[in-house]
Amino acid sequence: MQDLIKTMKALSDETRLRILNVLLERECCVCEVMQALDISQSRASRNLGILEDAGFLTAKRDGVWTVYSVDWQAANRYATSLAKLLKGSPISNGVSAQDKERLKHAVRVGPAGLRK
Repeated sequence: MQDLIKTMKALSDETRLRILNVLLERECCVCEVMQALDISQSRASRNLGILEDAGFLTAKRDGVWTVYSVDWQAANRYATSLAKLLKGSPISNGVSAQDKERLKHAVRVGPAGLRK
């Protein structure tokens, strides 16, 4: 029951739904999520952490970046089911389309302007 509650709480926020929707497109680092959603670094990091803690995401190191992706293998059954539902359903508002359009132009930016 606790897994279900944690999973549902994680999806009770519009920003986290938008982040998950972007990560269903491709893996991203914090700076790419920031650019795609046009949000601050602290807001992106905090919400990525909540989604990771709820079992939706996995994080891995790629040089100076931490890259997040949907964790299809280790996610709890609720997170997996809800992520599949989100991936298979069209999002009716224009915000999601704008996020995905900005994601196309998002780049990884690291210390001292290092880009990948």
